[in-house]
Amino acid sequence: MHALPYWRLSGYYFFYFAFIGAFSPYFGLYLKSLSFSAWDIGLLMSQMQLMRLFAPYLWGALADRLGQRVAIVRLAGVLSLIGFSLFFAVRSFEAMLLAMALLAFFWSAALPLVETLTFDHLREQPARYSRIRLWGSVGFIVAVMGTGALLDRLPLSALLWVIAATLAGILIYALAVPEAPAHAASDAQLPVGEILRQRRVRALFAACVAMSAAHGALYVFYSIHLAEHHYSKFLVGCLWSLGVLAEIVVFFFMVGLLRRFGLRTILLLSFAAAIVRFLMIGWAVDSVALIVIAQLLHGFTFGAYHAAAIAAVNRWFPGRSQARGQALYSSLSFGAGGLLGTLLSGWGWDVWGAASTFTMSAAFALLGLIFVAVGVKRNDLDDPGGGQAASFAALAQTSGGK
Repeated sequence: MHALPYWRLSGYYFFYFAFIGAFSPYFGLYLKSLSFSAWDIGLLMSQMQLMRLFAPYLWGALADRLGQRVAIVRLAGVLSLIGFSLFFAVRSFEAMLLAMALLAFFWSAALPLVETLTFDHLREQPARYSRIRLWGSVGFIVAVMGTGALLDRLPLSALLWVIAATLAGILIYALAVPEAPAHAASDAQLPVGEILRQRRVRALFAACVAMSAAHGALYVFYSIHLAEHHYSKFLVGCLWSLGVLAEIVVFFFMVGLLRRFGLRTILLLSFAAAIVRFLMIGWAVDSVALIVIAQLLHGFTFGAYHAAAIAAVNRWFPGRSQARGQALYSSLSFGAGGLLGTLLSGWGWDVWGAASTFTMSAAFALLGLIFVAVGVKRNDLDDPGGGQAASFAALAQTSGGK
């Protein structure tokens, strides 16, 4: 048995999600400081979702063809840092759009390859994945809180150096992570087209698109929304961290929740929580207590929802179709849904204002709730023997990532 490169893999996850913690909550504020409109900010930030529609497939296919996953991860690290470095030199919208597209295209390539690499290193120890992935959550919390505290004392332009440092950390650990022999799948290929023709699958994927669209305003404008209502950047960081902590707690108790309530009920509860959450963010932003409650609901609107959705996809796409099923889920949800939500929220922010834009987010969540309630039946997801809880115990360790 080869030695597990625990700290090298953990370090990669730490900096990968530290980048998200520094970039996602604060880069919109930086763009606003340059006097870009809400539509421009939404369009720039949407490149992260746009590239997730197809970039992971292209990079994954290249890695499969060459048999060199680590080389692709290292190349992505170098090019991501180069792409982001353009932000130090450019100020026009067109140049920034190009820089964001380059960053997103190369940055989105790495994580799926690192996930498969990690499990190949773990081999017969998949339960240890959670102890490695945990460092990603730690990195996010450290970055989001540390960056918020830093930006309360320094100009917003300092954010560029913080983000560049996280990308440099990603590159350093990419250079340190060793390759691992890939596992060959033994299951027969299954017709994915036939699976996609099932009503329950189409309904769930439509609901997933709606849920990610509902989160579009949150990921782009939440920090701007709070800052406009006189929240300090440190408090903004604390609220983002609170959401991640709530997500971790939900994952910890997810197996028990599945045994008690079942996948369909958890999905319905998650969409209902999203409706309440986005209405609270939009209309009760001046109440710190209600905003804290809204952030705690992130444990359901992302944590429980995401865990239940990937468990359902894992069940409905068996054997060698599982990877393609999860790829479709990621592409449609975080790619198409995220892109739709980001662009519409950028337009809505300028036309309607914050409260109405978050109301639109709640409407997307309501649409997703309807898709699940009408298109997914209880016996499509839940079984009396608690099998979904047993399967989730292994599967949940692979979930996560904003």
